[in-house]
Amino acid sequence: MNRFQYRVLKLTSEIPKGSITTYKILAEKLGTKAYKAVGSALKNNPTPIIIPCHRVVKSNGELGGFSSKVYRKEDLLREEGIEIKNNKIINFKERVYRF
Repeated sequence: MNRFQYRVLKLTSEIPKGSITTYKILAEKLGTKAYKAVGSALKNNPTPIIIPCHRVVKSNGELGGFSSKVYRKEDLLREEGIEIKNNKIINFKERVYRF
Protein backbone atom coordinates (compact mmCIF):
# COMPACT_ATOMS: atom_id res chain seq x y z
CA MET A 1 0.00 0.00 0.00
CA ASN A 2 1.41 3.36 -0.97
CA ARG A 3 1.13 6.62 0.98
CA PHE A 4 -1.79 7.94 -1.10
CA GLN A 5 -3.81 4.75 -0.60
CA TYR A 6 -3.09 4.88 3.11
CA ARG A 7 -4.31 8.49 3.32
CA VAL A 8 -7.51 7.64 1.41
CA LEU A 9 -8.29 4.74 3.73
CA LYS A 10 -7.44 6.71 6.87
CA LEU A 11 -9.75 9.55 5.84
CA THR A 12 -12.50 7.09 4.87
CA SER A 13 -12.35 5.59 8.35
CA GLU A 14 -13.56 8.96 9.72
CA ILE A 15 -16.93 8.86 7.90
CA PRO A 16 -19.57 8.33 10.59
CA LYS A 17 -22.16 5.58 10.43
CA GLY A 18 -25.33 6.82 8.74
CA SER A 19 -23.44 9.32 6.59
CA ILE A 20 -21.92 9.18 3.13
CA THR A 21 -19.35 11.20 1.26
CA THR A 22 -18.21 11.32 -2.35
CA TYR A 23 -15.08 10.34 -4.22
CA LYS A 24 -14.72 14.01 -5.14
CA ILE A 25 -14.96 15.25 -1.54
CA LEU A 26 -12.36 12.69 -0.44
CA ALA A 27 -10.02 13.70 -3.27
CA GLU A 28 -10.41 17.41 -2.55
CA LYS A 29 -9.74 16.86 1.16
CA LEU A 30 -6.53 15.09 0.11
CA GLY A 31 -5.59 18.03 -2.11
CA THR A 32 -6.03 16.27 -5.45
CA LYS A 33 -8.44 15.95 -8.34
CA ALA A 34 -7.54 12.29 -8.82
CA TYR A 35 -11.06 11.02 -8.15
CA LYS A 36 -10.45 7.74 -9.95
CA ALA A 37 -7.31 7.13 -7.90
CA VAL A 38 -9.45 7.53 -4.77
CA GLY A 39 -11.85 4.94 -6.20
CA SER A 40 -8.97 2.58 -6.93
CA ALA A 41 -7.62 2.92 -3.40
CA LEU A 42 -11.07 2.11 -2.02
CA LYS A 43 -11.46 -0.83 -4.41
CA ASN A 44 -8.29 -2.31 -2.91
CA ASN A 45 -9.38 -1.71 0.69
CA PRO A 46 -8.10 -4.77 2.63
CA THR A 47 -10.75 -4.37 5.36
CA PRO A 48 -13.95 -3.08 3.72
CA ILE A 49 -16.15 -3.28 6.80
CA ILE A 50 -13.63 -1.81 9.26
CA ILE A 51 -12.71 0.96 6.81
CA PRO A 52 -16.21 1.84 5.55
CA CYS A 53 -15.61 2.34 1.84
CA HIS A 54 -19.30 1.53 1.30
CA ARG A 55 -20.00 5.07 2.60
CA VAL A 56 -18.33 6.65 -0.45
CA VAL A 57 -20.62 7.31 -3.42
CA LYS A 58 -20.69 9.28 -6.65
CA SER A 59 -21.24 13.05 -6.60
CA ASN A 60 -24.68 12.61 -8.17
CA GLY A 61 -25.85 10.34 -5.34
CA GLU A 62 -25.49 7.07 -7.24
CA LEU A 63 -23.89 4.23 -5.31
CA GLY A 64 -20.87 3.66 -7.52
CA GLY A 65 -18.67 0.61 -7.15
CA PHE A 66 -17.73 -1.58 -4.23
CA SER A 67 -14.90 -4.02 -3.56
CA SER A 68 -17.56 -6.71 -3.22
CA LYS A 69 -20.85 -6.67 -5.12
CA VAL A 70 -22.81 -3.40 -5.40
CA TYR A 71 -25.87 -5.01 -3.82
CA ARG A 72 -23.73 -5.61 -0.71
CA LYS A 73 -22.86 -1.88 -0.60
CA GLU A 74 -26.56 -1.09 -0.80
CA ASP A 75 -27.32 -3.57 2.02
CA LEU A 76 -24.65 -2.04 4.28
CA LEU A 77 -25.92 1.49 3.68
CA ARG A 78 -29.52 0.45 4.35
CA GLU A 79 -28.40 -1.21 7.61
CA GLU A 80 -27.01 2.20 8.61
CA GLY A 81 -30.34 3.91 7.93
CA ILE A 82 -29.60 5.32 4.50
CA GLU A 83 -32.51 5.14 2.09
CA ILE A 84 -31.84 4.16 -1.51
CA LYS A 85 -34.10 4.13 -4.54
CA ASN A 86 -33.08 3.20 -8.10
CA ASN A 87 -29.42 2.96 -7.09
CA LYS A 88 -29.40 6.54 -5.67
CA ILE A 89 -29.26 7.92 -2.13
CA ILE A 90 -32.54 9.54 -1.05
CA ASN A 91 -31.95 12.91 0.68
CA PHE A 92 -28.41 12.78 -0.66
CA LYS A 93 -27.42 16.35 0.27
CA GLU A 94 -28.57 15.90 3.88
CA ARG A 95 -26.50 12.71 4.24
CA VAL A 96 -23.21 14.04 2.83
CA TYR A 97 -20.37 14.18 5.34
CA ARG A 98 -17.78 16.90 4.77
CA PHE A 99 -14.49 16.64 6.59
